[in-house]
Amino acid sequence: MTFEEISGDNSQERMDSVAKALEDVLTRALPQGCITVGVYEAAKSLNVDPDNVVLCILAADDEDVKDVALQIHFTLIQAFCCENDINILRVNNTRRLAQILAAGKQSGGEPVDLHCVLVTSPESSSWKDPALSKVNLFCRESRCMDQWVPIINLPER
Repeated sequence: MTFEEISGDNSQERMDSVAKALEDVLTRALPQGCITVGVYEAAKSLNVDPDNVVLCILAADDEDVKDVALQIHFTLIQAFCCENDINILRVNNTRRLAQILAAGKQSGGEPVDLHCVLVTSPESSSWKDPALSKVNLFCRESRCMDQWVPIINLPER
C-alpha cells in the first residue's frame, strides 16, 4: 500500500507537491556538488560519512523490479539508511530523474547509474532548504504510517 492509497482526498495534490519539492532539492543541490550518483558510489559515501547524508533516493523503473542484484543493493542501502536515520524515498521514473540531474552517459558510453542518489549537506554551512524540509516531513509522516520507503512519481515535464 502506498502513501497515496492511505492518506485521503488531497493525496494526489500532496504527492505532486512532494515531487516538486524533491525536484527543487535536486536542482539546488546539484550546483553545490551535494549529489552522489550510483549504487557503488553511494555505498562508499555512506560508509565514509553517513552523518553528512540528508536524503537517499532509490530509483527503479518497472523493468528494474526483476533485477535481483539491484533489489539486494536496495535492501542493504535501505537498512543502512534506517540504522543511521537517513530519510529514504523511492522514485519510479528514472528517465525524469536523469533529466533533473542532467545525467547522460559516462565517458565510456555507459549510461549513468541513477538507481541510487544521495543528497549531502554542503560543507560550508548547515543547509536550511524549505523544499528539503518538506521532503523530510513527508518521509517522517510516511514512517509514522509504517511506510518506511515512500514511493514518489516524478511527473514528466
